[in-house]
Amino acid sequence: MTSGPEVAGNLEAAAKLLGRAREEGAVLAALPENFPIMGLRDSDKRAVAEDEGDGPIQEFLAATAARLGLWIVGGTIPLKVPGEGRVAAACVVYDAAGRRVARYDKIHLFDVDIPGQAEAYRESANIAPGQTLQLVDTPAGRLGLAVCYDVRFPELFRSLGAQGVEGFVLPSAFTAPTGRAHWESLLRARAIENLAYLIAPAQSGLHANGRQTHGDSMVIDHWGRVLGRLESGPGTVTVELDLGAEAEARVAFPALRHRVL
Repeated sequence: MTSGPEVAGNLEAAAKLLGRAREEGAVLAALPENFPIMGLRDSDKRAVAEDEGDGPIQEFLAATAARLGLWIVGGTIPLKVPGEGRVAAACVVYDAAGRRVARYDKIHLFDVDIPGQAEAYRESANIAPGQTLQLVDTPAGRLGLAVCYDVRFPELFRSLGAQGVEGFVLPSAFTAPTGRAHWESLLRARAIENLAYLIAPAQSGLHANGRQTHGDSMVIDHWGRVLGRLESGPGTVTVELDLGAEAEARVAFPALRHRVL
């Protein structure tokens, strides 16, 4: 997606893409980080933040999942945090009946200055970090949830791997400069070292706030092979996962897996 500052327009765009994914045979679809809003200011997400379990974004995800009979990993959405002025960047998962079955709040926040650029990010100014890892059993296997900047912290993925994940979902809005340098190599590394596949839906393009995101949404297998990718612009990439092959790899490399853990 190339999300903008208006929630309603972003939900409409997401509905079309999710419908297309279902038509392509998907049983699980994943949206990118910040799919319902890429505000003109970072603080704009506070104005549209929802209470736990209530609000138009959550209602959209639940209703769309039920209508399409589709599991949806809802990128990240802004949810209110009791006692906090900041919001959670919550990755919420809905099953094919529209029931919410998992929530992961982004742990590692992107507070950086881009070298050589007049560009800086302070996610912690508006987002409260999460504290808890999250796994969820889905028709696409047992998935570990992570978000964007989490990809730079391999211990998170190893901890999830110790709990028997078959894959990871990593919704992202990677910046263009760091995306060109590190995006694919980090994704493939996390898949290889944990013997798990990785689904990485990404924001892509020039947003209304002037930010350029890298795009290059990918699905990667446990060998680090890219099974499908959408390099730029809004759209879908649909792949069929061979969970049997992933399980065989774990059996074939038990010593490697033991050392990683």
